[in-house]
Amino acid sequence: MSKDADRLVSGKRGDEDAAFELKLRPTRLAEFIGQEKAKEQLAIALEAAKSRGEALDHVLLFGPPGLGKTTLATIIANELGVGFQQTSGMAVQIQGDLTAILTNLRDRQVLFVDEMHRLQPVFQEKLYTALEDYQLDIIIGQGPSARTHVMELKPFTCVSATTRPGLLSSPLRSRFGILLRLEFYTDDELRFVVERSAEVLGVEIDHDGAAEIAMRSRGTPRIANRLLRRVRDYAQVRANGAINRLVAMAALKILEVDAHGFDEIDRRLLRTIIEKYDGGPVGGGTLAAAIGEEPDVIEEIYEPFLIQIGFLDRTPRGRVATRLAYEHFGIEMPGPRGLF
Repeated sequence: MSKDADRLVSGKRGDEDAAFELKLRPTRLAEFIGQEKAKEQLAIALEAAKSRGEALDHVLLFGPPGLGKTTLATIIANELGVGFQQTSGMAVQIQGDLTAILTNLRDRQVLFVDEMHRLQPVFQEKLYTALEDYQLDIIIGQGPSARTHVMELKPFTCVSATTRPGLLSSPLRSRFGILLRLEFYTDDELRFVVERSAEVLGVEIDHDGAAEIAMRSRGTPRIANRLLRRVRDYAQVRANGAINRLVAMAALKILEVDAHGFDEIDRRLLRTIIEKYDGGPVGGGTLAAAIGEEPDVIEEIYEPFLIQIGFLDRTPRGRVATRLAYEHFGIEMPGPRGLF
């Protein structure tokens, strides 16, 4: 994994943050903040499935990282009162892995597949009949003596998460009856997230302090919770443990997180486009090499938010810095280029 792929931390600190996020995750749909449209659709589907005593239709959750896809998957299992099993597209490397996972599922259990787009195409095809007919085709033997055996599976719910739904095959996407796109959070929604997390952690924080952290969290609850953790550390050492706007601003200044939520990589990415490539267009691979990052990390982690707030355009020819990006760095935007 890239050093910045999951934002801000790695190694031991990454493990600590994972445990931190797990502690703060809501366990019921009513506790989940934001994503009102997705929650409404999911609440109806859950109630209907429970009233019929059937497995919930398969669910595909997609959107940028850190918006709550894993949390929603666990909530679905909790609301249905069924077992929960988690894997990822990268973890399934041989056919035996997929077969073992599917055949061990209990009735109406939830199987959560994270990063579904990383599942090998041959395994995506294997899932077609499993998701649609609760059957798994297995080839026994090799060569002329090979034969196909159909294994019956217990009805289950596959909840899949992806940041790149376009990489899933169309037949696989069509097997999901519930498709939910998760959107970036508003500042007000993130303020509620910060205040709830602070309450769970026993951290004293006022309305303005929570709002300051929320404003710089890039529309992402995961980042809001991580910034809260760092601000909490600063407040404990230098502000008697209480967080207000001034304390939050001082802590975030040390973290080099500016008013838009940009960190050092965001600023380097935009300045590289502006200063090295005259504002663009520049291809994703070229840009990744210029700033020392992986193309997938730029496309999945950094670009969505920069495009959402209008600092970056992604055109067929490449990435282009917008007027807002020039203004943010106090750089005069060049006029239209001539033909010669």
